[in-house]
Amino acid sequence: MSDELLQNLRGAIRTVPDFPLEGIMFRDITPVLSNPSLMSGIIDMFARDMEDLGWRPEAVVGPEARGFIFGPLLANHLGIAFIPVRKPGKLPADTIHAEYSLEYGSNRLEMHTDALHPGQKVVIVDDLLATGGTVGACIELCAAQGAEVLGSLFVIELSGLGARKALSPIPIHALIEFPA
Repeated sequence: MSDELLQNLRGAIRTVPDFPLEGIMFRDITPVLSNPSLMSGIIDMFARDMEDLGWRPEAVVGPEARGFIFGPLLANHLGIAFIPVRKPGKLPADTIHAEYSLEYGSNRLEMHTDALHPGQKVVIVDDLLATGGTVGACIELCAAQGAEVLGSLFVIELSGLGARKALSPIPIHALIEFPA
């Protein structure tokens, strides 16, 4: 079943050349989002893979925007909390922030100061791993609150961009891989 799911997932991901910039092969997951059986299969596979990896989180952390899709589904499946990580100015209570580098400049993510507690075990979930900047900022936010990041889950990993090295020693698990 898992080989068939991964084959169907790979087939559903649309590759859009030269978007948003020339030379970029954009991996579009919107066809996946419209397929309930694929979405359900992704969440089931994430849960099984985490069990096999020995990850037993108490919360799922997800950055906006697509971490907001897969994160709550996984948290609900596991019966645990979902913790949102947002762009600046989007969270209503006191926040902490982490800055991260982009190819041209930097960005910032925020989390509520009371979102996690020391020693709490978490996994970070997002749709795609490229350079690791976004998840690196999420790891920093979790660490600032004393939480233990067990690992990070992705639907897609773009290989060759150095994300695994940049995020080491945090374990990375992706369902499928594409060249960058």
